[in-house]
Amino acid sequence: MAGMVTTTTRHREITVNGRCLTSGAETLAALLVEEGFADVKVATAVNGDFVAARARVEVRLADGDRVEILSARQGG
Repeated sequence: MAGMVTTTTRHREITVNGRCLTSGAETLAALLVEEGFADVKVATAVNGDFVAARARVEVRLADGDRVEILSARQGG
């Protein structure tokens, strides 16, 4: 059909907290939503580099990336 745009999601093989997975997330922010961390305060790193919360929408993910998602723990 003329004028119809087809979009396909490119899946990436990434490692999140040591767990290998396939993700359709293009950015770190999208990955956090996909993994259920959208409303949780977390610290993040990609390939060993800290990523501030405000920068997550700009950090694009690629095959082979290693992502760490860390949440604060309470208690003693």
